[in-house]
Amino acid sequence: MQKYATRMGDGFRVELTEDEIKHDIEEGTKDAAERGKISPLSEDDRFRLLEIFKCPDKSVGVERGNEVILSYDSGTTKFKRANVSVSKIQSLQIYERLIGADTLELGHIDYSFKPVKPIVVFEQPILEQALLMTISPLFYGAMPNLGLYSQPDGPCENPADLLPKGKIAEARESYEKQIEYAVKDMVYVGSQMYEAGADGINFDTTGAAGDAEFLAALKAVEILREKYPAMCIQMGMAGEFVLGMHSELYYDGIRLAGLYAHGQLELAQKAGVSIFGPTVNIVTGKSLPWNITRAVTFTKACTGIAEIPIHACMGMGVGGVPLTLSPPVDALTRASKAMVEITRLDGL
Repeated sequence: MQKYATRMGDGFRVELTEDEIKHDIEEGTKDAAERGKISPLSEDDRFRLLEIFKCPDKSVGVERGNEVILSYDSGTTKFKRANVSVSKIQSLQIYERLIGADTLELGHIDYSFKPVKPIVVFEQPILEQALLMTISPLFYGAMPNLGLYSQPDGPCENPADLLPKGKIAEARESYEKQIEYAVKDMVYVGSQMYEAGADGINFDTTGAAGDAEFLAALKAVEILREKYPAMCIQMGMAGEFVLGMHSELYYDGIRLAGLYAHGQLELAQKAGVSIFGPTVNIVTGKSLPWNITRAVTFTKACTGIAEIPIHACMGMGVGGVPLTLSPPVDALTRASKAMVEITRLDGL
């Protein structure tokens, strides 16, 4: 019986039969549908996925004319972390002229709004120079990163210390105080960088600290949208559902804890987000057909109701891409092709 080369969620290479691939496709879309209370993929979509996984080519791509926008988060910091000796502006030029990025993003090495606030005056001239030396739209990006507002790094008591002691009310109060601090920092940095010429602001990895962080970002977006009606605001999520760290926070009457991607999208639209990036986590012990199918199912639920562009978050461990430092090209291109051709999203 013929077997087809594929991978597991951790990137390990395996071979599966056609029946095994079909089974994993069925189980993947079923899992997403049950968790998110959304529709599973149609028979045509599942058949298209099967064709993608059976393709013998190492790298696959979309048909000419079906290309989508490629946006990059934290672009300048990735070169620093790889110990590549180039300036921030040079790294942006590499992304634009060598990698072919459609949008660019400047960011501080700490990549969070809180540490950027005191040094924003040093980021502004770099942005201004980068704008003169690049052509693609240039965003300024950072993470809400609510964890920086709790002790020992921040002014608020650490909920992780309070919860084990049974101090639930105190932990929730701490989260609520952190929201106030974070909103001020995000609005300040976003305003300063936008007025310095940024084409947009990116709220990256939103919700990593749970529902309190998601609420802080939504509130910041609301303020920025009212202040700058033409501002492009991109929001990329941290996970497929919002962790209920506080568990009793609401936005526009909707409880934030437990919201899956399509629910996150609806609130992001109401707040004033211009581009939304849904995130679907990888399960390392499951196959690539299972993981990609699951990611596609969640993302298609977003594109079906979206009033704004959808740029799916795809990378190490999200969006159907294996959890490896350097994702294998066969896995990455299959995940990308499936997202584009089946969900009909606007970018990756």
